[in-house]
Amino acid sequence: MPSILIAEDEQRIASFIEKGLSAAGFGATTVADGRSALEAALSGGYDLLLLDLGLPSLDGLDVLKRLREQGSRMPVIILTARDSAVDTVAGFEGGANDYVAKPFRFDELLARIRARLSDARGATTPLPTLRHGDLELDLRTRRISVAGVSADLSAREFALAEEFLRSPEQVLSREQLLSRVWGYDFDPGSNVVDVYVRYLRVKIGAERLETVRGMGYRLTAARD
Repeated sequence: MPSILIAEDEQRIASFIEKGLSAAGFGATTVADGRSALEAALSGGYDLLLLDLGLPSLDGLDVLKRLREQGSRMPVIILTARDSAVDTVAGFEGGANDYVAKPFRFDELLARIRARLSDARGATTPLPTLRHGDLELDLRTRRISVAGVSADLSAREFALAEEFLRSPEQVLSREQLLSRVWGYDFDPGSNVVDVYVRYLRVKIGAERLETVRGMGYRLTAARD
């Protein structure tokens, strides 16, 4: 199981990322300042660093610089509200592998993490396929198959399907799905989950996504 180090001093964002990564099958540890981030990153216990630039005690760019000076080749994805070209260039010149500006959607961040981990492995280890009954989701091709018949998914449909297939037979609330798929700035009053559940039902069969009244949705195996 890949282990991700999150260097983020805003607790709400750090908690959102950590919960999302845990649900996606990753190990996740959060530190809230630059010096702790550098120490943890140099320990060798992590596969990737999510690095906020605006950290206390040691700026994110300084963390990145010292990490590379120590010879670490750990993939680093910068997370920051700073979206100017100057900061982007500084991050890449300092040795960052990718850059995600806040606010971001979790599915976008997850895709970036998987891509950078794949790069670090030399793309030799295939991403897994999630299965439940006759339903299969290929995390590499981002296609879903029902009883051997495959269908394309939009980016949002894919992220939603992945959440269900990682928690089959469990009820997932609209709030959980909004947070994990649409990001930490989601609107709790939105009906976007219901809309995309309808889209997904068209592609996998309505009977596989049960509505649990007053609670949310549950992915079930097809009934004979």
